[in-house]
Amino acid sequence: MRSPQYSNVIHHLCYLSPELLAAIVLTGCQIRPQGKFTAEKIATMRSYGFSELNGDWSLGLSDKILFGKNDYRLRADKEQKIDAMASKLSTMGLKHARMDGHTDNYGDDGYNEALALKRADAVEQVWADGAKVPRSNLTTQGLGKKYPIASNQTAEGQAANRRVAIVITGP
Repeated sequence: MRSPQYSNVIHHLCYLSPELLAAIVLTGCQIRPQGKFTAEKIATMRSYGFSELNGDWSLGLSDKILFGKNDYRLRADKEQKIDAMASKLSTMGLKHARMDGHTDNYGDDGYNEALALKRADAVEQVWADGAKVPRSNLTTQGLGKKYPIASNQTAEGQAANRRVAIVITGP
C-alpha cells in the first residue's frame, strides 16, 4: 500500500509538462554524493604519490624528503619540490593539510618528539608559502619514533624513518 505522501507526489507530478518532468528525472540521476575530494583532486594527489588513508590523503615522503640524522633543515631541492606541490594542490582548492614529523630511534622520546616537530614545522613553512595559505590552515605533529615505516635496527631503516608525512585533510 502506498503512503499518502507518495500519492500526493504522484498526483502533483501529473501536472508537470513532460519536458520539465524529464529534466527533473535526468538531473536527479546525474547527482551523485561525493566525498570531500573530487575525482580531479584525487587524480592530482595520486600523481604526486599520495594514497588514501581513512578518508584523508597521505604522502609519507619517506623516499622524497628525508632528513639527516639529528637534522630538521630541508635541502633547497626538497624545498622547491614541496613548494611546487603545495602550489599546484592549492590552485585545485586543497588548502588544508597536516604535517606529521617522524624520527629514527636515536635519542630519548622527548628529544625525538621535539626533533620530529621541528621537521614538521620546516615542511609546514614551505607548504604555507607555496600554497599561499595561512599557517592556520595547516597543523603539525611531532610523532618522534612512534610510527616507524622501517626497522630501526638497520641504518637504512633509520634513514627511512627520518621523514615528514603530509596529510591532505580537506579542501
